Amino acid sequence: MKKFTFAAIALIAALAASFTSCGNSPKANLKNDIDTVSYTIGMVQTQGLKEYLVNQLGVDTTYMDAFIKGLNEGANAGDNKKTAAYYAGIQIGQQISNQMVKGLNHELFGEDSTKTISMKNFLAGFIAGTTGKNQLMTIDQASELAQTKMQIIKAREAEKQYGENKAAGEKFLAENAKKEGVKVLPSGVQYKVIKEGSGEIPADSSTVIVNYEGKTIDGTVFDSSYKRGEPATFPANRVIKGWTEALVHMPVGSVWEVYIPQELAYGERSTGQLKPFSALVFKIELVGIKK
Repeated sequence: MKKFTFAAIALIAALAASFTSCGNSPKANLKNDIDTVSYTIGMVQTQGLKEYLVNQLGVDTTYMDAFIKGLNEGANAGDNKKTAAYYAGIQIGQQISNQMVKGLNHELFGEDSTKTISMKNFLAGFIAGTTGKNQLMTIDQASELAQTKMQIIKAREAEKQYGENKAAGEKFLAENAKKEGVKVLPSGVQYKVIKEGSGEIPADSSTVIVNYEGKTIDGTVFDSSYKRGEPATFPANRVIKGWTEALVHMPVGSVWEVYIPQELAYGERSTGQLKPFSALVFKIELVGIKK
């Protein structure tokens, strides 16, 4: 889950402190050095402000008068703690609306703009976490549960959109399992031996040296160490589960064609050229085990 910060608030506060006013548009009167330095520093502090307001805070420049009004009120509030707290709440509330919720909606629902999280429940949780009152769970419990539920929602949304891709992979694997020379491991990973090696079989904690080519079930190549001109080296347990399952059964020197179900590949995730729920085919050549 993505994390968001409130650093923008400090910047706005610093910028606001550079202004003085008697209304929405204060008139400068540079009658002495203090007046002059006040004005010039105020101007200097606005470098990049307009772009920041538009790009980071989502301010519509049509309403700059409203921004100036709020700016004046904030800058002239002095050390009134109640007023300061109110303005901080407005700033954070706007960031929730313009950044956090939009970001979460995109992460959960992708490009489907008709779906959104519940603002009511988001704010209930946000306020409970901020005040420490009426909490239904601890922060750590909330973080763990959020990760779990987000994964469920994302998987459900992905399956709605890419269900046909999932079905195509299942059909491919069911038919492939019947072909001559294809063996099926207990996990569901399938393989066919192209060349039988006679070396050591790696453990899942071993660091292996491999050449490989990855394809989708329609034969499209999406990755290849052969094209890069050198083998890859990595721990056998730091790759997709289907790879680990194959590697711990392969003697060094072997070349296998390995067929991996989507749930042992990238599942509901989209990565590079690969759509969610893609079953994958790899030619894997186990060159050696790094000692």
